[in-house]
Formats: sequence, structure tokens, C-alpha cells
Amino acid sequence: MCGVRLTSTFRATARTSLLQVLKSALAAGLSWVVAELLIHGQPPVFAAIAGLLVVQPSVNQSFAKGIERSVGVIVGVLVASGLAILFGAAWWVVLVAMTAALLLAWGLRMTPGSANQIGISALLVIALGASTPEYAVHRVVETVLGVVIGFIVNIAIVPPVALAPAQREVRAFLTELSARLSALGRALARETTAPERTEMMIEVRLLRPMLAKALARIDTAEDTLTLNPRGRAVRARVAELRHMVDAVAPIVTQLIGMTRTYVDRAVPGLADDASVEAISEQLSRAAHDVDVLRSRVPNPDGHGEEAAPVRAEPPALTRPLRITEPSGDHWVLVGSLLVDMERIHAALTELVD
Repeated sequence: MCGVRLTSTFRATARTSLLQVLKSALAAGLSWVVAELLIHGQPPVFAAIAGLLVVQPSVNQSFAKGIERSVGVIVGVLVASGLAILFGAAWWVVLVAMTAALLLAWGLRMTPGSANQIGISALLVIALGASTPEYAVHRVVETVLGVVIGFIVNIAIVPPVALAPAQREVRAFLTELSARLSALGRALARETTAPERTEMMIEVRLLRPMLAKALARIDTAEDTLTLNPRGRAVRARVAELRHMVDAVAPIVTQLIGMTRTYVDRAVPGLADDASVEAISEQLSRAAHDVDVLRSRVPNPDGHGEEAAPVRAEPPALTRPLRITEPSGDHWVLVGSLLVDMERIHAALTELVD
């Protein structure tokens, strides 16, 4: 168990794309070569590091990382170079320069990335032998070169667009939402045991993290569109995913509430109630409509995709269920389910019509 926790601290849940790795290597290599051709003297370590770090999963992040890197290096180099020129390269100057750089970043309320970069730059500058103003200028110039080259590489070679992960998570969420609607509908139509009802409650609550994950993937997809020349082609598709998930998100709350009500108030003979039977049918229709929505989201994996909506019938909840007389024995359960059913109807009708 300890070994699992240890490896999770340095291993990601998913690999970075191979293209992104190759782009990072290319940016670092180009930055080194260009900086070495233009600036003679010390090896262009700052340029290569800048080029490597600026290649991010989105063009927007590359731009932000470039600014962060540039500001951090400039401040760190200036602080370290000033102290080195005044006091030389004694060991204690390294400690003073790093401390001064970090305190300056704290005082300016800089981001953690910029603050760390200031300290690292100060350390490298003194370790590599900064003793003249010319050295400081060269390190700043080569850093800016690395930032520019890294940004150009990331935007010129298939700039990343995270549409497929968003589609994959939205499809998974809608699939599970449909399954939970169907499960509650089937439970209302038959007698269930206490363990079955407990399992239903656990499974329906898992919709919340799935919804959060789908929204997070959409956020990431929207971020990759900023400053991205490929963004225009997919912006409408990402916006459609956002609209769809935002519209059905309240259904998760309603479905959890309906399941909770059923679990708390399930009694023998409930399935024989005509009103409960009608609500069961409505839940099956709602599941159908969610399946129709899912079929509209392209399958990024390219297999198992439906050519058309799941069934040919029109939206199932176009005529919401109305019950004129509540059941004497189950009127609290029926009333509660009807309120949530009405809200589910409102959310789905607009999307599926």
C-alpha cells in the first residue's frame, strides 16, 4: 500500500502525448542552438530550460508560462548578478541571493512558479559565475529567446486541442446518467431488497464526481482554444458540450433525491401502485432522452458509435406525467417523485426537441 502511494507521487494517471514530448525536446534543442549562435560564452542553459518549460498542454498555458519564466529569470538574474558584482562568488553570496530573490517574490506577491524561478535563476547565475553586467544581460536575452522559440514550436506544430478527452468524459457521464435513470425506473416497477436499494444509493451518488470530471475536461478544452489557431474549427463543438452538460447537471441532484426518497419509503406493494408504475415509465423515457443526447456527442475512440439516435421515436418527455389523485398509501413518495420528475422533464425537453 505504501508503495502504491509512493509511486502516485511522481506518476501521472495518464501519459502526456508523444507529440507533446517531441515538441518539448525540439523546443529545447532549437533554443540551445539559436542561443549558442547568437550569444557566445557560457552554454545556453537558460535558453534550453525556457524552451522546454514553455511547451505546455495548451497555447494559453504556454503564453502564461513564458511570461512567468521571463519575469522570474529577469528578477533572479538581476538580484544574483548585483550581489555577485558587489561581493563576488563566495558560498554565502549564493544563500543571500536565493533568500533575497525569494523574499522579493514574496513581497511582490508573485505566483509560486515565478517565485521558484527567481530562486533557481539566482542560484544558477552565481553557480555559473556571474560577475559582470554583460553576463546578466546575456542570460536574460537567452531566456527570452527560449521562451519565444518554445511558444512558436507549440503553436506551429499541431497546437493542442483537448476536445477528445472532453467528448469521452461527457459520453461516459451521460451513459451513467441514463443507466441510473433506468435503474430507478426498474426498481419502482418491482420489489427490491434492502441491499439492492443501498447499492442503488451508492451508484447514483457516483454521478457527482463523474459530472465534475466532465466539467473539468470541458474547462480544459476551452483553455486549449485560447490563442489557438485551430480553435475556430472546434469552438462551437466545445460550446455545445458545455451547454449540454450544464443543462443536464441539475438532473443529477434530482435523481439522487428521487433515489433517496425511494430508498427511505420503499414498502411491500409499492410496485402495484398505478401512480408509481407511471413514474417508472417516465424514468425509462427520461433515460431514452439522455441516450439521444449521448448519441449526439461524437465518439473520439472511433468505434461503437451509433449512426443515429438510439430509437426513432420523438423525445419521450414531451408530455410530462400528471396525476390528479395522489395514492392514499404512497402520496408522500409519489408527490416527491413528481416534483423531481417535472424538473427532469424541463431540463431534457429543451435539449432533445
